[in-house]
Amino acid sequence: MKKLALLVLAAFAVFSLSACKQEKVLTVYFVPSRDAAEILAATEPLKQMLIDELAAQGYEYDKVDIFVGSSYEAAAEAMVSGQAEIGFLPGGTYVLYAQDDSGNQILDVALTATRAGLSVESEDPIEWNNNEPIVGVDEQVTFYRGLLIVGPSEKGQELAAKVNDGIALTWEDLQDAVFCVRSATSSSGYIYPTLWLMENFDGKTFADLPSENVIQTSGYGASMSSLAAGTCDVGTFYADARRTYESAWQSTDDGGYGMTNTIWEDTDVIGVTDRIYNDTIAVSNELVDADLKAAIQQAFINIASTEAGQEVIAIYSHEGYQIAQDSDYDKEREAQNLIGGE
Repeated sequence: MKKLALLVLAAFAVFSLSACKQEKVLTVYFVPSRDAAEILAATEPLKQMLIDELAAQGYEYDKVDIFVGSSYEAAAEAMVSGQAEIGFLPGGTYVLYAQDDSGNQILDVALTATRAGLSVESEDPIEWNNNEPIVGVDEQVTFYRGLLIVGPSEKGQELAAKVNDGIALTWEDLQDAVFCVRSATSSSGYIYPTLWLMENFDGKTFADLPSENVIQTSGYGASMSSLAAGTCDVGTFYADARRTYESAWQSTDDGGYGMTNTIWEDTDVIGVTDRIYNDTIAVSNELVDADLKAAIQQAFINIASTEAGQEVIAIYSHEGYQIAQDSDYDKEREAQNLIGGE
């Protein structure tokens, strides 16, 4: 009888310990640079990849949760509030949230993305227009440019004609153009195009245009769709966005834009921004110590070196990762200061 009682107590103790053991979860946030459902579907395999890679380095996780923020800011705020260890953040979003009001570092950059360079690397929009279609090259780079791209609308083509004739645009030329822009912390979608405006039009910004002519879209896909439909004359994009949406431009399937001409025939570049340092993989300093950060860095570098990993990170046009440091994004800080929180 005593033996039976001991066995029951032992079994109860094991059950209690198992019940008390908390599931160890790693949380990753993405910004909505593409449709959220598309990002979640593409990154589903990343969950097991991270579990396996981190386990090989001594970090055992039961589960990886992946979320897409409702905005760039929402993704960063999830990290700042301690809801996520890892965030895929553009440089502008990262520097805006990396430090608190007292200057304490609350987020830290772990990696910067690399991607293939493009066949055109110039500040002159005519170079982009005369050498279409733009294609990728083998060289991996840690930067990209933002482009101001016009669509097939009458106003868009009017602006393109002036640029291609070598005539400098005036502020008056832009007054009645409708712009599709991205979140205020998006590097290629807002910050650097704002700097382009300031440098070319005596300090003017999007705030100096009629408010009804500046539309903040939910993503680059929405901006490209609006460009195709002619509801926007000018869109702000990352340099290889037209390559991303090339097939959608003429597609008549759900999500396609149903255009007759190719994207290269219907669009032109009217402005080219300064170089922008690539996206970050950032970590929360509250949840991630130096050792775990190093493990995360190695995990993503390893993942990016595999064919399956390449398929996952292609959703953000990433092709690899390099270890980064916070000072790499000092140019972004200068940009944030210049636009004064626009």
